[in-house]
Amino acid sequence: MLNMSKDPLHGKTLESILIFLVEHYGWENLASLIRINCFIDNPSINSSLKFFRKTDWARKKVEALYINTINKQNEKL
Repeated sequence: MLNMSKDPLHGKTLESILIFLVEHYGWENLASLIRINCFIDNPSINSSLKFFRKTDWARKKVEALYINTINKQNEKL
């Protein structure tokens, strides 16, 4: 029997979450959803990763948006 985690973040790296969100929303929409300078001023995956690894509250917002987005996609299935 497989031991599958119910945690939607299980096995996901911060980088893969960011890439997914950027591909899904784009930088401009991400910046309007989460008002963080690394999404507004010259955004990049690398600069965002550096910021989120140091800033717990901001990382939690990104993770919450990821979970909400995944849940909405699953509801459509």
